[in-house]
Amino acid sequence: MTKLQLYLRLIRADKPIGTVLLLWPTLSAMWMASGGVPDWHLLLIFTLGTFLMRSAGCAINDYADQDIDKFVRRTAERPITSGRVSGKEALAIALVLTLIAFCLILPLNALTKQMSVAAVILAGTYPYFKRFFAIPQAYLGIAFGFGIPMAFAAIHNHVPPVAWMLLIGNVFWTLAYDTAYAMADREDDLKIGIKTSAITFGRYDVAIIMLCYVLHLSIVLVCGWQQGLRTWFLAGLAVAAGLAIYHYTLIRNREPGPCLYAFRHNNWLGGAIFAGVVLDYALR
Repeated sequence: MTKLQLYLRLIRADKPIGTVLLLWPTLSAMWMASGGVPDWHLLLIFTLGTFLMRSAGCAINDYADQDIDKFVRRTAERPITSGRVSGKEALAIALVLTLIAFCLILPLNALTKQMSVAAVILAGTYPYFKRFFAIPQAYLGIAFGFGIPMAFAAIHNHVPPVAWMLLIGNVFWTLAYDTAYAMADREDDLKIGIKTSAITFGRYDVAIIMLCYVLHLSIVLVCGWQQGLRTWFLAGLAVAAGLAIYHYTLIRNREPGPCLYAFRHNNWLGGAIFAGVVLDYALR
């Protein structure tokens, strides 16, 4: 592989699922914050910024986990762990991507810029939470969902309560799909001693994942209803609930392959909610 190919693999350009899982709730928040008519400049800024920050987060994550990934079958051949990309290169890439993302928000208000600093701190510190925090996926949910309050801040120059409620809802969604992801690595993670929600939840993992889906959808329902969303929004939530039930059939036996598939399939769950939000505003 060429250096460029290795760098693209480092930032998971070949695996866009992480980007879309960040993007769906951010876009839904932008539609709600703007009353269904978001500025296209903001859409472009937040879409590109989501991709850049997720990519930077992947580089930082692999740097932090370079001595751990080699013990996990699924991650043993990642660019840093396999020795094909150095830790310094990864940090440099993360820094460049973060600076580009910050340049994108320079035209926005001061509050959004201040919140972007918090977003960078969240993204940069998450990989280290696996060393001591029993449920690092909860912290990841905050990092993954921080685009929600930032979207409201960019549009209104303040963050209303509904934005923080949507962020809490996103934490539960992240707990659901990332616990399914962690279930696939549970045996390796137990051997090397890192902490994940799949290990912490133990035999209650499937039940807690489904509870997190219920809490996520319930919070989104309340927030959307407060924003005046009705028929199409409810239809989108109904589709999302059906997909959550489908995910139960995938994870109930705790097999690595189906668990990873359930994680990736959450793309459709987030997309269904976003589609419901967009259609409800568009077809009024």
